[in-house]
Amino acid sequence: MSSSLPRLSPKKSSSDDGAAAKKRLSEYVARFSPEIATLAGAALATMRRRLPGAVELVYDNAYALVVGFSPDERPSAALFSIAIYPKKVSLCFLYGALLSDPDGVLAGSGNQVRHIRLENAKTLDRPKVKAMMKAAVAWAGDPYDAAAPSRTIVRAISANRRPRR
Repeated sequence: MSSSLPRLSPKKSSSDDGAAAKKRLSEYVARFSPEIATLAGAALATMRRRLPGAVELVYDNAYALVVGFSPDERPSAALFSIAIYPKKVSLCFLYGALLSDPDGVLAGSGNQVRHIRLENAKTLDRPKVKAMMKAAVAWAGDPYDAAAPSRTIVRAISANRRPRR
């Protein structure tokens, strides 16, 4: 796989009240139906285990709640996000169009992002999904620092959010 991006490296962060941000994220997830909230919670927990040291960048947009997983505070450095919609949850590969996907695991046809719709909490444990995630991290030069503390930062809240249920 060739990369058109420079190798990513973790940066020092500014101070942030992580406990308050995590609580806000939990409140945002709780606005969804119980089924979607449960699936989203399981997906977020799995991503936290897989990407220790990642900075969670939270965007409560008009159409979806999005949590990006970045090695630092730059949104452009994030490789993955969990997108939570009223009726579905997806794992997004933010540079998925640049990855080799011979098995057709990733959906989408945009210029950059590809995704996998999470049918249930076990979708992230499928070998092909894990392999695609591993390939994305390797493609970016393994930028996540497992020794760094994980943090949650609420970056943007839309005033015009659509109903979550």
